[in-house]
Order: sequence, then C-alpha cells, then structure tokens
Amino acid sequence: MKGKTAEEIVLEIKDKSELMVDLAYSSVLYDNKIIAKEVYDLENVVDSLYQMLQKKSLEDVKNGKHSIDDALTFLRIAHAGEQIADAAQEIADVELRDVELHPILKMSIREADVVFTRVEVKPQSILCRKTLGQLKLASETGMMIIAMRHKDRWQYGPNKNTRIDPRDILFAKGPEDGEKHLIDLATGMSNEI
Repeated sequence: MKGKTAEEIVLEIKDKSELMVDLAYSSVLYDNKIIAKEVYDLENVVDSLYQMLQKKSLEDVKNGKHSIDDALTFLRIAHAGEQIADAAQEIADVELRDVELHPILKMSIREADVVFTRVEVKPQSILCRKTLGQLKLASETGMMIIAMRHKDRWQYGPNKNTRIDPRDILFAKGPEDGEKHLIDLATGMSNEI
C-alpha cells in the first residue's frame, strides 16, 4: 500500500477526531446544523482512515516494517480516536435531531464571549490568495481560524503561511462582533480588515 505511513494515518485520525469534538460541541452550543453535518462528513473520513490503517498495519507486519506489537499499538490508538469520532458524531446528532438543550446550557451560552462560525470564502473576497500572516485576522478581527477545508482536504491549526483560496471553508472562533466582520470579509461585503 503506497502513500501514507501507519504513523501518519494515526496522527490524521487523532487530528480529525479532536477537530470533530470541537465542531460537535460548537454545533450544539451555537445551534448550527451545518457544523453538525461537517462532523458527520468527518466521521466517514475517520472510518475510512481506520480501515486504511488496519490494512496498512497488516501489510507492514507482513513486510517486516513493523512488529506485531507496533501494529497493535497503532491500532489501539487509532481505535480510541475512532471511538472519539463516533462520540463526536453522537454529540452532533443532538443538534441534527433538534433536541432541546438543558436551561443551564442555554444560560451559559448566552453568557459566552466566544462564538464559533463557519464561512465560505467567495472569489471576490479580499481574503483570497493571501496568507493568514498577511491578513492578521486574529489580531484585526479577533477571530482565530482553527481549521480550514480546501475542497476535500482539511487543515488543522493553520499557520501564518497558510493561504486562503476562493471557496475555502473557514472555521473560526472569537468574539461575536468579530464574527460579523470575518463573514463580511469572506463574502466580499467588506474590503477593510
């Protein structure tokens, strides 16, 4: 099996399951079905990665690249990540089934200073073809980009060298007033950062 190593697959499962937990809680807390659906999409990706790892681990043992103990360790860690992904999907399911939140959760949401948002970058946006370092979105809008989706590829914890392209999906968190500013920038409604 060519492509990713077992180690890379395990790390990708870890990264995706961590993101799924953030997205799942955010979908429930901020009543956002779009984010909840993203969790479902990611859960399918994690399942595929886990299957890929199972095959890769067996192949690596057969070829002498890893010991049986190493393969079992990879599989155990990945299985835990896959269970986390399943749990995140169950959390997102609360949002998709329109389950009413407990009043204490609602009260804490109203008092929260941080919002979570998802926005698609339109081709006419000033953000297009610029890096996060050039834009300084976190310091200018207060919104921190925590993940991006470019077509079917995810990037977690993007850095200052990460470029934003048209149609990229940005996941960000920050203050409520920063959310509107980021949305206006991404949709091309504003050109002032």
